[in-house]
Amino acid sequence: MSQIQSKILLVEDDAMIADPLIFGLQNEGFEVWRAANGHEGLALARSQQPDLILLDVMLPGIDGFQLLRHIRQESSAPVIMVTARDQEMDRVMGLETGADDYIVKPFSFRELVARVRANLRRVQHTAMTPPNQIDIGGIRLDIDAHLVRRQGQAVDLTEKEFNLLEALMQRAGNAVHRQQLLDVVWGEDWIGGPRTLDVHIRWLREKLESDPSNPQLILTVRGYGYRFVAADELISTP
Repeated sequence: MSQIQSKILLVEDDAMIADPLIFGLQNEGFEVWRAANGHEGLALARSQQPDLILLDVMLPGIDGFQLLRHIRQESSAPVIMVTARDQEMDRVMGLETGADDYIVKPFSFRELVARVRANLRRVQHTAMTPPNQIDIGGIRLDIDAHLVRRQGQAVDLTEKEFNLLEALMQRAGNAVHRQQLLDVVWGEDWIGGPRTLDVHIRWLREKLESDPSNPQLILTVRGYGYRFVAADELISTP
């Protein structure tokens, strides 16, 4: 019985890099599409709904960071940044914008495949978790019971706070745009100011974070929005 192939979108303008990657990934059993620029990448991400995206930073038209922001408004598929830029700020920008992983050229093909498989396994594991309950970093969100617990203790949240936390935790690890959060929690017809979102984030941090002034769970993505950390980002200490 043949296995279902995972679909990968490669956004890379250099054919000398893209062609060997496509050949190797297809030999590994993946179905691969390639886009040569950011506009093609966005169109394919929308039409093909890939399971994972390999995204170069240096692209003609819109660069990889800009493309990632567009993708994250529509898709939670894991994104691995593939680039020659090894500056720490580039890595931080990519991860804060919503990338799941980062690999720097030159890299070995085996390492790339290992990262691809690891990110796909993480998504598959998340998909197996009951959708009515999310448990990350000691915070348990029970959607059916409309209940939040912190380290086992019930937390009293308002309706808006609960809905905001749900919107963030359902996309844990991914940046969620401010306007998207406002639309989901307050409705697309809401005419208030964005400051309301910041205030509710502050209230959530006060109720859920060990140190609200130094949040570890609900993070700010500067110039974009907020994100709730993924479970694999949290490092347990003895």
